[in-house]
Amino acid sequence: MQQTVITFYTRKRCPLCEKAKKIILELKEEWDFTLDEIDIDESDELTEAFGIMIPVVHINGEEAAFGIINKTDISNRLQEKNQNI
Repeated sequence: MQQTVITFYTRKRCPLCEKAKKIILELKEEWDFTLDEIDIDESDELTEAFGIMIPVVHINGEEAAFGIINKTDISNRLQEKNQNI
């Protein structure tokens, strides 16, 4: 069975990112996934791609949410991914 991977694009001093990370960590208690956290400020390419959208959450490489992250939405997406495995 394939491991689900959440890629979390974030940056320092970002209140929305801090809230989103808290939600993701809460979801980690319910769901089995690997969390890959990436600071977009470490790459000009990522800053250009996600600068105004962060935080951005990808599940298995597919964009699941950005901006204000909703726990229920991410949980539903995780459930969909687990059913498709």
